[in-house]
This record gives sequence, C-alpha cells and structure tokens, in this order.
Amino acid sequence: MDLELHGKSVLITGASKGIGFACAAAFAAEGCRLHLAARSAAALDDARSRLVAQYGVEVTCHPGDLGVTADVMTLGRDCCGVDVLVNNAGAIPGGRLDQIDDVQWRRAWDLKVFGYINLTREVYAGMRGRGQGVIINVIGLAGERNRPEYIAGSSANAGLMAFTRALGAESVDHGVRVVGVNPGRIETERQHEVMMDMAEAKLGDRARWKEMLAKMVETLPFKRLGQPQEVADLVAFLASARASYISATVVSIDAGQSLRA
Repeated sequence: MDLELHGKSVLITGASKGIGFACAAAFAAEGCRLHLAARSAAALDDARSRLVAQYGVEVTCHPGDLGVTADVMTLGRDCCGVDVLVNNAGAIPGGRLDQIDDVQWRRAWDLKVFGYINLTREVYAGMRGRGQGVIINVIGLAGERNRPEYIAGSSANAGLMAFTRALGAESVDHGVRVVGVNPGRIETERQHEVMMDMAEAKLGDRARWKEMLAKMVETLPFKRLGQPQEVADLVAFLASARASYISATVVSIDAGQSLRA
C-alpha cells in the first residue's frame, strides 16, 4: 500500500527513544524528511545516525526542553513548514491526589499538556495557511480508563483527547486533520520504569520489576505488551493519504484492554 508520504516533512517530539523513535523509523521507511525533538542532544544524534544509516533520509535534530514554553515556541517557529506533526513527548508520574504535589503536577502538564497545545498552535498556523497538514497526538489510554492511582496522567490524557476532538472538528475547514492515538501497555523504557516503581511500592525492591511485569503481562490480551512499531505503523497510516477522511478521532491501540473488566 502506497501511503503517499514520500518527501513529506515530519516533526516528531520525544523522538530519541520508544514510540517516538519507532515513529521516526516508520516515516523514514516511507522516505520522509524528519525533524526530531527531545531533551538530550546526544540521544538525538544517536537516533539520527541510526536512521540515516538505515534509510538514508534527511534528519534534523532539535534538542530542547518541551516543558519550557520558550523552547516549544522556538521549535514551532523552526518547524512551522512541516507537513506532519507528531506530538509524543511527555511522562507523567503515577500517584493519587495526595501523592502528587503542585510542582510535580505542573511540571508534568507543562510538558505533555501545554507542550502539545503550544506546539500545535504554532505548527497549525502554518498548516492552516497552506491549506493542508496532519497533526497526530500520541496520548494514552488513561484518558479513557481514568485511574485514581494515576490521577495526573488520567486528567491530562482526557484533556488532550478533548483537545484533539475539538480542534480536529474545525481544522478540516482549513484542510488540516487532527487525530489522536491512545497506546495501551507498550514495551518501552518508560513502561519498564513504571514496573520498577511498582516493584518498589509493592515489593520494596526496584530490581524485582521483571516479576511485576510478568504478572501484569498475564492480564493482557494476547499475553504480551504491544510493540512501539505497532503504534508507529498506526501513526504513519493516520498521517497518510489512506486516512484522508479521518479527523477529530482518537484511535485506541490496546488489543481491547480498555473495554475488558
């Protein structure tokens, strides 16, 4: 299937690892020109080297802290001409209301919520002026299945789902599509860190995280975690001409986990 993405320019945040890097590889395989953003310049350089070596595509790196508004605005101005924006950067700590203080909550939301919104505002202006473009927000299933032990993340994801639907319903009037993706349990470094936190809380030993992971996997459909490439394939499809009638929609990729008891 020809996704008609060859030659398109794509900006991906949180692109140095995990789902973000998998998305970069998926777009590189389609012959896209890439703009990669993340906090670590060294990690971005490594990602760029790997992508260029395998796919021979043009890759530009944009190191910066997307939890800082000034860095987001700079990135938005530098990449205002991209055809596709994939908002992916963000990690929100677990915890109940009495466990997440104001500083932690605001720092997490500055990156994932306001980072997404502010970067979208900058890039959307250019897309709207050109009459074309796609914005994909990688959000998370906690926005659908709200959990008190992940209250900051559940609230953030629910807000981003509403943001995606509200903007995506109007953006089509200007030739722009806005779509969300809600990954379930995906095998990334972030998922391993979550398991370490759980092992520390429940077993008193972060080193026993693989035990926690094994127990959790047994509760999942297909008895496995999803893979970053599976999410990336969905993102690439939604960004493509094959999905040209999809906007204001949030697609779950969790093997049905959110609908199970």
